[in-house]
Amino acid sequence: MKLIYLALASVLLTGCGGEEFQDLHDFVKNAGADMRGKIEPPPEVKPYEPFIYSNEKNLPDPFKPRKQESRPSDLAGTNQPDRDRPKEALEEYPLEGLKMVGFLFQNKIGYAVIRAPDGKLHRVKAGNHIGLNFGLIKEVNDTGLIIKEMVQDSAGDWTERMSSLQLLE
Repeated sequence: MKLIYLALASVLLTGCGGEEFQDLHDFVKNAGADMRGKIEPPPEVKPYEPFIYSNEKNLPDPFKPRKQESRPSDLAGTNQPDRDRPKEALEEYPLEGLKMVGFLFQNKIGYAVIRAPDGKLHRVKAGNHIGLNFGLIKEVNDTGLIIKEMVQDSAGDWTERMSSLQLLE
């Protein structure tokens, strides 16, 4: 009896082993047989031509900074910060190291409470100086400070830059 079941099972299994997807296998096998890709040739590489620097041509030295032509004497000194005034306590620190930790309103004047990197607290108002870039406090309100800084560019000119210091929550 076992032999009959075994023979029947083997007949059934051989019937399932047919090539059902033979046409699909043939298509995949032959689909790209006649196709050849065309690759563009690489671009022509131009040889490097070095530039020989010669002072005979009166070229400027590429390693020295160039300064713009000097200005007329009536424009000299515009936008320069006052270097002769006495420095205030918070001008010893960069703005990134200062933190506004509070706001006071006394005698109709708004004051900001600033914590310096050394831990000391300072009370400032509009008109005080702050930071390393000749910062002048333009406005104090309950959310922060508005500061006008003077920075020097590579040509030596002074320009104004607005910054802010926000109240810490």
